[in-house]
Amino acid sequence: MEAANGHLQVFEDLFPLGGDFLYEFMQCDGHPGLVLHVIIQKTKEIKRASDGKPYVRRGSQSLPVGADRLESLRRNKGITSFESETVSAPVEIITNSLTVIDFMLSSVPTGEPEPWLRKQMMIVGDKPTVAGVLLYSDEPQAPLPKRCAIKIYRYKTTDPTGSRENLAFDPLTIEGSLYEQIKAAVAKTSELIEEVKILGPEGLAPITYPFETLHEIITNAVIHRDYGTADDVHVRIFDNRVEVESPGRLPAHITTHNILKERFSRNGAIVRLINKFPDPPNKDVGEGLATAFAAMKKLKLKDPVIEELENSVLVNIRHERLGSPEEIVMQYLTSHEEINNRTVRALTGIGSENKVKTIFLRLIDAGQIERVPGKRGSASAYRMATSSE
Repeated sequence: MEAANGHLQVFEDLFPLGGDFLYEFMQCDGHPGLVLHVIIQKTKEIKRASDGKPYVRRGSQSLPVGADRLESLRRNKGITSFESETVSAPVEIITNSLTVIDFMLSSVPTGEPEPWLRKQMMIVGDKPTVAGVLLYSDEPQAPLPKRCAIKIYRYKTTDPTGSRENLAFDPLTIEGSLYEQIKAAVAKTSELIEEVKILGPEGLAPITYPFETLHEIITNAVIHRDYGTADDVHVRIFDNRVEVESPGRLPAHITTHNILKERFSRNGAIVRLINKFPDPPNKDVGEGLATAFAAMKKLKLKDPVIEELENSVLVNIRHERLGSPEEIVMQYLTSHEEINNRTVRALTGIGSENKVKTIFLRLIDAGQIERVPGKRGSASAYRMATSSE
């Protein structure tokens, strides 16, 4: 253990409070020596290695971060936020817009736009901030192009990725202030989803996702994204799922594992001020995603899957039932004479024919189903087991 003291001293210097790393010594019977196992938690700050340089992990290598990428890393960490940057545009786009006039009349009826916006730090000097433009400009996409709209796609497929051939129509672009964008995007997504039909136990039926889930996940994608990344929010509607992709990685200490429990706002001003609008899209209590997950459970649907990509966060809202595939097969057979491999894949979202064959074999072994006589190969079908005489 003494041989590890130098390593542990380095960790103590990097993490003096001791809360960001854990270590243990591991041994294996039959092999001499010990292995030092160290777990480094995701931190809120940028940590520099013993050579004075910050590094990021990419695949199996650690890459140094140069001065040109340091600010981007700060934004990814949530140390700084693009929302506080100023925009080269006249302040009148937020002091004399229809959006700010409606907002002031409903939320601050005794105030005047410019003094109130300056008090909220939405105007610095003679320029509006990014947050001010996003919240109070009628068309923030003009001064902030390619970084603050929502794109909606409808792919008529269950393939892992959509393609031009699967597009039902040209992608829709939702623009306007963040408050109006969120309302319009949620409404349009709900409308398009209602047109999707899926195979259920009773035949084709409209697909159903909880409104709360769509609303909370789209809201989170808009208000917590990294506006320093030149990209829009993307909502992709497939036949068996909805994907919402938000530019920017998870900030600070937030990971896909603790995101439902921990709180951190990359865009604190946006989160606080959009909550002052009438019927705000966010409740500002840190429970938006938890609400989205709970709503899926009420409909007996599987939890959304959150994935952190290289430069974005992807939330996959799957239309997959919580029941086991075996239960779904048996439920279907209570109202249908037979079932085949393709139908099971459509009902469960399972993509592999071989996995479905394994499910059929388990149910046959359990005496629950039997093969329909005379149907073989690709025409194979199964029915409830009949008692043998």
